[in-house]
Amino acid sequence: MKAAARTRSIAADLEHLDSLAANALRWSLVLIFLWFGGMKFTSYEAQGIAPFTSASPFLGWLHAQLGVHGSSVAIGILELTTCLALAAGALSPTLSLLGSLMSMTTFGLTLTFMLTTAGVAEPSAGGFPALSAMPGQFLLKDVVLLAASFALLVHSLRMVMEDASTFGRPKREPMRAASSRVG
Repeated sequence: MKAAARTRSIAADLEHLDSLAANALRWSLVLIFLWFGGMKFTSYEAQGIAPFTSASPFLGWLHAQLGVHGSSVAIGILELTTCLALAAGALSPTLSLLGSLMSMTTFGLTLTFMLTTAGVAEPSAGGFPALSAMPGQFLLKDVVLLAASFALLVHSLRMVMEDASTFGRPKREPMRAASSRVG
């Protein structure tokens, strides 16, 4: 009996830690998208991302249509929209799922800059796979951000599935759920 109660307690602790980890990922990504998205409205940032986006087969067309500043603003709007979806995802698993997908798309796109941006490989160190500090190593961080977005996506999908499986059933009362874990 005692072992079963301890197992339930460990499971509850792990569930709580999983929730804390998902929230840490969510709010870290919200901060990144808020900051980076807001910066896209400045000339400094527009000039800074132009070498990346202009060489991209996925984003280069923005320069032809909107110019350097306009394309930066368009990207900023998308990043701030991702920020809002991720933040609202704290209240809605469906919006969390959407924000996670948008985040994954963003970092997936920026990782393609590794292939299309000049200066990613460092010639003095023998070329690829030796990465330059800028832009090569700068872009490499997006591997971790893509993984964080994926982890949040999995968590969000689990929450959406739980909501779907309990749809129409009364929710457990928090006090009763907490007291059932006491062993």
